[in-house]
Amino acid sequence: MKKFNVLGNCIPTENYMVDISDKIAQIKILIDSGYYFTINRARQYGKTTTLGVLERAIKDEYTVASISFQAIGDSCFESESSFCEMFTELVQEALQFAGAEGSYVDQWVDKNVSSFRLLSRHIKKMCKDKKIVLMIDEVDTSSNNRVFIRFLNMLREKYIARRNGRDYTFHSVILAGVYDIKNIKLKLINEGLHTPVETEGKIYNSPWNIAVKFDVDMSFSPNEIASMLEEYEKDHSIGMDIPDISVEIYSYTSGYPFMVSRICQCIDETLSKNWTTEGVQNAVKIILAEKNVLFDDLLKNLENNKDLYDLIYDALIIGTPRTFTFGNPTIDMGYMYGIIESDKQFNRVVVSNRIYEIILADYFISKDEASQNKKAANILPRDVVHDGEFDMELCLRKFSEHYAEIFNEVDTKFLERHGRLLFLSYLKPLINGKGFYHIESQLTDLRQMDIVVDYGQQQFIIELKRWDGKSRNQKAYEQLCGYLKSKGTDTGYMLTFDFREECNKSRKAEWIEIDGKRIFDVIV
Repeated sequence: MKKFNVLGNCIPTENYMVDISDKIAQIKILIDSGYYFTINRARQYGKTTTLGVLERAIKDEYTVASISFQAIGDSCFESESSFCEMFTELVQEALQFAGAEGSYVDQWVDKNVSSFRLLSRHIKKMCKDKKIVLMIDEVDTSSNNRVFIRFLNMLREKYIARRNGRDYTFHSVILAGVYDIKNIKLKLINEGLHTPVETEGKIYNSPWNIAVKFDVDMSFSPNEIASMLEEYEKDHSIGMDIPDISVEIYSYTSGYPFMVSRICQCIDETLSKNWTTEGVQNAVKIILAEKNVLFDDLLKNLENNKDLYDLIYDALIIGTPRTFTFGNPTIDMGYMYGIIESDKQFNRVVVSNRIYEIILADYFISKDEASQNKKAANILPRDVVHDGEFDMELCLRKFSEHYAEIFNEVDTKFLERHGRLLFLSYLKPLINGKGFYHIESQLTDLRQMDIVVDYGQQQFIIELKRWDGKSRNQKAYEQLCGYLKSKGTDTGYMLTFDFREECNKSRKAEWIEIDGKRIFDVIV
């Protein structure tokens, strides 16, 4: 029986997999055109699995040499000679598994190939009258990028010469890794190598500028997620509502392959095959509580880069609009790590998926709690939970009291910037364990932030905003009503921070009715 897999690459005969045939068809067009390109995506984004499926799809038309740099050791990158030896051996082994003709495979290893000049000649000989597709996985794991960049420069020169009819080389080359080879200087900077890379007396800032742009969307759409669930349903006959569950999984993951598979794995193996929207939510709770390499890397990348930390804090918590512009090193890095993307409508920086939003918000809360000596809220979960139901009205009333207590103890400028984080810090321990919240980052700006709280079967929509005058306040009501309508609910909550000197006169907490919607309106 097949299983869902989150460890290593997926195998069609052993694992439930999304149907990525459309993606493979798009990639094959690039190969058919003889292009060189990089599949540059974040960790655990299905790169290795995609290469495996691609290899099986094209093996009848091309000779495929699929190799990986992941476990070859640092010594192979110490010199041209050691790299050339390693490379030819890896290609030979790959061609053996691909079923290439024996005598041809044997010729790939030549002990006299000890420099890139000689390797270039060797490739010319071995690729003449052959259509060899070279796939290199984990290209950014090498410890000495300078040697690898010289190798890329050699491939680039051969590609250009082939186009001019003066050389033979690989028909197509595919590099897969986290770092974009076109901008490999980002990795050099992270490793402390701040100077341009010198190669044979020349300066090359972009050793892979021949590569065609790779625009294939590697995330899974709801329809693609459904293709995997349909395969599962055939085996288990659960009777699940596949469209609803696919959309629910997508709503938390934005199609991030690891997260999609992990949610399915949790439902199948831990939650007694509870294939419902509630099951998806419970799987998300499990995932948020566990440690894994992906989430560790997420936070490590923020800890190691203050500019990236500030960018995401401002975008997610403060709501500072930041235009999504490639070429900005911080935005390039956040996108490369899969943390941020453009919101499409306004071209703003937003967090790439809801699970990351929850993890990052919790992370910023913990950092804030560690750095600030704030007065603790005098409230416990049992104060706002009755018969298993969460009382959001009481929760907000208690927060208003708590905020009034600390208002004069904390600098107003601090509250203007971090007031919303103060509320999240207050809310988190009250729902922790049985519920969670996420920030609708695509709707976040300096004026307002929408928070969705899930607690068991209850869902609460809270808009956090700052007072910007009566006209803005009325517009905020209208926007909240529209959002409630899109969510199919008639009840919402609005928490307004008023930083005016006369704000004490405006404090209130009351139910109002607007456009057929009930809104609990709190001003602090």
